[in-house]
Amino acid sequence: MALAAIVVMYAAFIGIGWLASRRSAGGIKGAEADDFMVAGRAMPVSLATFTMTATWVDGGYLLGTAEGAYRSSIASGLQGGVCFGISLIIGGLFFARRMREREYHTLIDPFEARFGARWALVLALPAVLAEMFWSAELLVALGSTFGVVLDLNLATGIVLSAVVVTFYTMAGGMWAVAYTDAFQLLLVGIGLAAALPFALSAAGGLSHAWAVYQAAPHAPSFSTMGWWDVSMMLMLGGVPWNCYFQRVLSCRSPRAAQAHSILSGLLTIVLTIPPLLIGLVAFAYVWPPALADRLAAQPADAMPMIFRYVTPGIVGLLGLAAIVGAVTSSFSSSILSAGSMFAWNVYQRLIQPGTPVSRLTLVMRVAILLIGIGAVWMALEVQSVQALWFFTSDLVFVLLFPQLVYALYDPKANLAGSMAAFFVSLILRLGGGEPLFGMAALIPYPEWLPFKTVAAAAGMILLPLVSRVTAAARSAATSPD
Repeated sequence: MALAAIVVMYAAFIGIGWLASRRSAGGIKGAEADDFMVAGRAMPVSLATFTMTATWVDGGYLLGTAEGAYRSSIASGLQGGVCFGISLIIGGLFFARRMREREYHTLIDPFEARFGARWALVLALPAVLAEMFWSAELLVALGSTFGVVLDLNLATGIVLSAVVVTFYTMAGGMWAVAYTDAFQLLLVGIGLAAALPFALSAAGGLSHAWAVYQAAPHAPSFSTMGWWDVSMMLMLGGVPWNCYFQRVLSCRSPRAAQAHSILSGLLTIVLTIPPLLIGLVAFAYVWPPALADRLAAQPADAMPMIFRYVTPGIVGLLGLAAIVGAVTSSFSSSILSAGSMFAWNVYQRLIQPGTPVSRLTLVMRVAILLIGIGAVWMALEVQSVQALWFFTSDLVFVLLFPQLVYALYDPKANLAGSMAAFFVSLILRLGGGEPLFGMAALIPYPEWLPFKTVAAAAGMILLPLVSRVTAAARSAATSPD
C-alpha cells in the first residue's frame, strides 16, 4: 500500500509537471529560454509565493527542525526555519525589486554586468557547486526517509525520486517546477496537519510533552557566538542563491517580486511550528528500548520515526508525503537553477556566444539531466554530501553576499575591488580551518569571534575601498600632467 501511494504521488508529479510545461511558449519543443528560466516573467504572486516557500521548506528544514528540537533545544530547532524566513524577507526588502527592475535572468548577471563575464564565471563556481551539493543532500535525506518509513533500499529511493523530478524539470522548466511546487507544498501542509494531533496525543498532549521537555537537560548545539555565526550565514547567505532569484525574476513586476518574497518569508517562519512540535513529541514519547537507541544514534530520523511508529498507518503515509513533497520541490528548484546558470552565464557567454534561443533551451535541458545524474552519484557514493553542502553554503555567504550588495548598489564597484574582497574573504574563512578537508586553523581566532561573519564583513569593507583606490590611481595615471 505504501509503495503504491508513492507511485501514485510520483505519477501526479509527472502529470502536473507535464501539463504545466504546455504553458511554455509553443509547448515543449518550441519553449523560449525566458519561459524555461523565468516563466516568461508572467508568474502571479500566489504561485510565486507557493513555489518560493516550497523551495525553502525542504527536507533539511523539516527533518532538521524536528532533530534540533529533539536533540538540543527549541532555539536550535527554530534556527534554520526562522533564519531562512528572515533571509527571504531581507531579500524582498533590499534585493528582489532591484533585480526584477533590471530584468536579469540569473544571480550571476549583476556580477557580469559590473565585473565582466570571465570574473563572473569565478563567482558562479560557489553558487553552482552549492546548488549541486544541495541536490545530492536532498536525495540522501529522501532516501533515508524511505528507508525508515517504507524499509525501501536507499539507492532505490534516491534513483526513483531523481528520475521523476529530473524528467518534469527538463520538460517544462520554471512553469513545471512552480506548479508541482504548489502541489508539493499542499502535501506538506496536509501531511503535517494530519500527523500532529496523533503525535501529540501519543505523547500525552502538548502540555505534558512540554513539561517532560522542560524537565530534561539539553546540551546546546553551538556556543552562543557559534549560534549567531551560523544564524548570520543562514540569514544573509540565504540571499545570493539563484533558486531564490529565479522566482523573483519570474514575477510579473518588481513590486510583485518584492511582495512575494516577503510573504514567502513569513510563511516559511510559520511552518517551523509543526516540525518543532514533532521534535518535542519525539523527545517526550516513551519509545521501546530498541527504537530509543536507534533514535539516539540517528536523531535526524525523529520525524520519519514518529510517522512510522507513532501515528496510524494512513496518517504516517500522509506524513511521508509531506517529506517527499518538501524534498522533491527543492530538488527540482536546485537542478533547474544550476542548469540555468550554466547555460545562460557559462555556455552562452563564454563557450558559445550568440547561441540561438532554441538551442539554449536544449543546453539547459542537457545541463539539468547531467546535474541530476551527478546528484544521484554524489548521494550514493560521497560520504560527506551534507558537509560539502554546508561548506559551499558557507562560501556563498562569505564570498557572494558582499559581491551582490555592491554589484547592485555601488556604481563605483570594479573588478579590482571584487577580486580583493573575494580572495581576502576566502583566506580569512579558510584560515579558521575546515574539518571537512582536514584543514587545521591557521589564524588563531578567539572562540568568541564569529569568524565566518568577520570574513564576509571584510569583503563588505574591502570591495568599495579597493574599487575607489584603484579607480583613483588609474585616473591619476591617465590624466595629463
